[in-house]
Amino acid sequence: MSSTGQWHFAAKADDVDDDEPTLVRAGERQIALCRFMDSFYAIDNICSHEYACFTDGFVENGEIECPLHQARFCIQTGRALSAPAEIDVDTFEVKREGDSLYVKV
Repeated sequence: MSSTGQWHFAAKADDVDDDEPTLVRAGERQIALCRFMDSFYAIDNICSHEYACFTDGFVENGEIECPLHQARFCIQTGRALSAPAEIDVDTFEVKREGDSLYVKV
């Protein structure tokens, strides 16, 4: 996660479900916004194994699963947790102001 970047409005907190990632666009990036234990996380929306969107998958126990080959990634760190993925994905800082969520890209 980079310390530089620009904040982009992402979503209203109430619009982000616990088990379903929400697609947001920040600049040129597609990001999967996730909720876990009432905290919010932002992860690159594209699986590092093969082109598939995490927002077509689901979130469970702090992990996001790719819908194509079921590779799992940690939503907090972007670390690849299972085969066939071996390359981590980017994560982004999230801040909450009232009910609004912002992602730093």
